[in-house]
Amino acid sequence: MSRAFLIVLDSVGCGGAPDAADFGDEGSNTLLHIHERVGLKMPNLMRLGLGQTIGLPDASAEGLHGVAREISLGKDTPSGHWELSGVPVPWDWHYFPDKTPSFPPEISAEVAKFSGTDGILGDCHASGTAIIQRLGAEHMRTGKPICYTSADSVFQIAAHEESFGLERLQQLCQHMAPILHAMNVGRVIARPFVGTDAASFLRTKNRHDYAMEVPSPTLLDWAKADGRATYGIGKIGDIFSGRGLDENRKGFDDVLMGHLSDLVDEASDGALVFANFVEFDSLYGHRRDPEGYAAHLEWFDQAIGPILDKLRDGDLMLFTADHGNDPTWVGTEHTREQVPVVAAGVGAKDIGQIMFVDVAASVADHLGLSERGPGRSFL
Repeated sequence: MSRAFLIVLDSVGCGGAPDAADFGDEGSNTLLHIHERVGLKMPNLMRLGLGQTIGLPDASAEGLHGVAREISLGKDTPSGHWELSGVPVPWDWHYFPDKTPSFPPEISAEVAKFSGTDGILGDCHASGTAIIQRLGAEHMRTGKPICYTSADSVFQIAAHEESFGLERLQQLCQHMAPILHAMNVGRVIARPFVGTDAASFLRTKNRHDYAMEVPSPTLLDWAKADGRATYGIGKIGDIFSGRGLDENRKGFDDVLMGHLSDLVDEASDGALVFANFVEFDSLYGHRRDPEGYAAHLEWFDQAIGPILDKLRDGDLMLFTADHGNDPTWVGTEHTREQVPVVAAGVGAKDIGQIMFVDVAASVADHLGLSERGPGRSFL
């Protein structure tokens, strides 16, 4: 049986969302603006047709290529991934206001009560790395958790792995998750860090997302129900609360690339592998670093080349994104964009403009699954 590898390059949008103005993002275009600012050398994905998605015609493109639009009312990780897996978000997320304090007093009080402290730090919109540098020393001195949010539907808690304790941070997030999910806050995120001062504070790989439960079966569940092996790579297990997965492999992006390579070698016939590479977003998009973003795109393209060469006859490897995060844009938040869809293993084809749910339907079609969801296959 055929295998499928669905790979999300987190935040690698390609502009053009028809409702971008509603989000203050009209004119944003992550890929195109990086290319214009820095120049991109990505021969493997360009060969498949990536350039076509940002208006760089290439009649020699060898892969399937097009762009996908989202209907969920957000520009965040759960909305994008759920809809790519066949489940548009059926509600409006709750967002915390961009003011200080950002959080309802009862939420802050509950965090402090569980932590055994007389308050919290932060209570605002912030960049994760910046707020750790600013408040990390005070956190270590007082034990108060650092709580912050963004334009996304998230409640993030940063704490020192040693002085506060990683297990204690995870228990705090587990405690707060159902309270915040009841408010339609999409994710509670544990953000552990290490170091001794602002110059040395560094977030670790032990981040954990406590996401709201997906409201209906996804592509992963469809595959699982048909007896297929299912693998997550990166934060897929967190985004889907472990549902529909036999196994999830985690790490930084370089480690994740090794996991992907291993699964191309090891995954059984009929398997589904769903991967997220997050560092485009977390290290470069939010930090508005187009040069770093370009370098990471080129690293990814170089690393994926040998993996593409190992695909078996009948394999589908599809690359897409969950939203944009234009590093040349104002602010530090995600940008509402359509996303590229390029694929190897199914021949050369221009699929034009599709919807996110069509990705799930097409992967299900390729795998011959019983369920296809609300989308239409472009294969």
